Amino acid sequence: MSGPGISVVICAYTEDRWEDILAAVSSVRAQSRPALETLLVVDHNDTLRERLAKEYKEPSGGGVVRVLANAGPRGLSAGRNTGIAAARGEVVAFLDDDAVAERDWLRHFAEAYDDPRVMAVGGRTEPVWASGRRPGWFPEEFDWVVGCTYRGLPRGRVRVRNVLGGNASFRRSAFDAAGGFATGIGRDGDKRPLGCEETELCIRLSRARPDAVLLIDDRAVIHHRVPEAREHFRYFRTRAYAEGLSKALVARSVGAGKGLESERRYATRVLPAGVARGLRDALLARPGGAGRAGAIVAGVLTAAGGYVVGSVRARRGGASFRVPGVEVAARE
Repeated sequence: MSGPGISVVICAYTEDRWEDILAAVSSVRAQSRPALETLLVVDHNDTLRERLAKEYKEPSGGGVVRVLANAGPRGLSAGRNTGIAAARGEVVAFLDDDAVAERDWLRHFAEAYDDPRVMAVGGRTEPVWASGRRPGWFPEEFDWVVGCTYRGLPRGRVRVRNVLGGNASFRRSAFDAAGGFATGIGRDGDKRPLGCEETELCIRLSRARPDAVLLIDDRAVIHHRVPEAREHFRYFRTRAYAEGLSKALVARSVGAGKGLESERRYATRVLPAGVARGLRDALLARPGGAGRAGAIVAGVLTAAGGYVVGSVRARRGGASFRVPGVEVAARE
């Protein structure tokens, strides 16, 4: 097998996603370009960890599966850092525990790393709606609310400021240069659905390595399950507000210029075009047009409110996060 060895990290925290976790691991084992290993990192849930350890106790086809306990504080960032520290691959890829990867997912990642300047590669994440189809009011411009690729991201294999964490990979040397995922900024069990930890890491990486190239290749596809609870406007609003809080933390850390660079284009070009499409569809009596236009406006206002509150908290010292160093395991 040519190219870098790839370790895949899947972070899990609840038995409620048992079947999803098994499906995620199976999709990694079925890759056309085999993973070096799959690391299942369990977030402070001994029952789930023991059950998964029993499930994957015996080696079988499709590569090694190792089950680990999150060695840091509760939350997704610390879980990812635990996986990074244990990984043996030259590249570390991340897959959500409620997603499945298409067969060539890792092959497309690996091809991009032929260029030694490439430090990170992300892919395209498609939603799988619990109800069977997208809610008519839910705008594609806000698919990031449910952890998926949103309208407005460039297509093809293109250079970007940051990859999206649920479908991403990093060269192991990226963590040597920039440290790991910041704790205190992203998801933390059942608390408010914060995010942006991958954005902050990517900006930090670009500062540490100005020559670094970060890419998204939309051929590297995963399918992410959207539960019924996240198909409602209440979750949409909660997630948008949390994104504003997170963006404030990132801007406080890396500066508003870099921290909001991509968001300015999104807010001034992508979203107005989405509102216009929604209003046009409403005038043409197409279902959902007015709802989508209204949801975009509401989402912007809610995220802006979260950003203002987060900025005030950050200035007062009431919100912070920590960037850990990550000592990556020696390659075998």
